[in-house]
Amino acid sequence: MKMLNADEVKDILRVSKPKAYVIIKQLNKELNDKGYLTIAGKIMEDYLYERLGGKCN
Repeated sequence: MKMLNADEVKDILRVSKPKAYVIIKQLNKELNDKGYLTIAGKIMEDYLYERLGGKCN
């Protein structure tokens, strides 16, 4: 399991760094609501791709 930071999310999604932080925060909230432990400013790569409807490379 790889954890992505805002710079990596920014590059993957081709968005600004502030937008990457907003996306990470939203995904972490979803995970927290499901009972998962999260780390502020990072998101699991698998979950990011799952929510995007794709697969990890």
